[in-house]
Amino acid sequence: MTAMEGLPVDLRAFHNEVEGHLLAAAAHEEARAAAARFAARLERLPEAERKEVERLFAAEHLALARASWHRTARRGQELRGEYEAVYRRLRARLLAGLLLGCALLVAVNLVVLVSV
Repeated sequence: MTAMEGLPVDLRAFHNEVEGHLLAAAAHEEARAAAARFAARLERLPEAERKEVERLFAAEHLALARASWHRTARRGQELRGEYEAVYRRLRARLLAGLLLGCALLVAVNLVVLVSV
């Protein structure tokens, strides 16, 4: 068994999964760093309480990031649906115009052939 056999057939899905893991890891690190900066300013707190504040701050930071990502993904899906609907209508109008043009061209040819 080679290392490539375990990879999914769809490399795009694999790429998206890896990217998602990297984004999640970056968000966790960003949350930890922000929590550490915040807790460092709380000099009067005992170390145990400061660590608890740091943990809670990081958890809240991650929850906000997750909510933001969900809103962004939901809006992206909404926009995709809207754009697909517009594209379908445009494609239908273009097809109708093309068919009308062909019918008009056939009609003109028939009129010309009959008059000759």
